[in-house]
Amino acid sequence: MARTAGSHSDITGPRVREAALRLFARHGFAAVSMRQIAAEVGVQAGALYNYTPDKQTLLFELMRNHMVELLADMRRDSAVSAPVQLDRFVRFHISFHHARPDAVFIAYMELRNLEPDNFATIEALRRQYETVLEDILRAGVDGGLFDVGDTKVATLAVIAMLTGVTTWFRPDGRLSLGDVQDQYCQMVTRLVGAPGGSV
Repeated sequence: MARTAGSHSDITGPRVREAALRLFARHGFAAVSMRQIAAEVGVQAGALYNYTPDKQTLLFELMRNHMVELLADMRRDSAVSAPVQLDRFVRFHISFHHARPDAVFIAYMELRNLEPDNFATIEALRRQYETVLEDILRAGVDGGLFDVGDTKVATLAVIAMLTGVTTWFRPDGRLSLGDVQDQYCQMVTRLVGAPGGSV
């Protein structure tokens, strides 16, 4: 049987994922049906199964793709000092996540809806990202540049702080994204600062 016009896999597949992303972020994974996703894309519900076996797989792939892209886009230069690496990490995290608010929302709010194997995969990817920041903090502590009692706790605190920008920042607001990055770099520097309050 011929495909419906406009339903080529290289076009409809991405549209299915984009629709699922919007709907999951707007209504929550549990409240969204495959029929709703199909309606958003403009195909019959049964046609969705040409692109994904089920809703759980859609959620998992959205979260995995987000983390894979995050890890791929991140650049780390261990040849520069820990404070410079930290500054770059802060700026990267804010800009990357600001551009993807729906993906960020799903990545944090829908973890509870992942099946155990999928959850383990996403958690492993998250730990890879967290390890990058923790390694920076540990290098700063070892070099006497940062004063951090527990680098793991500091890592989670900094990431939560940075990710929170997506919930309140507006491009037409009082501050530009660059202004926000500057202020967050200052706050994070103070958070992990060396004895005496300077890095």
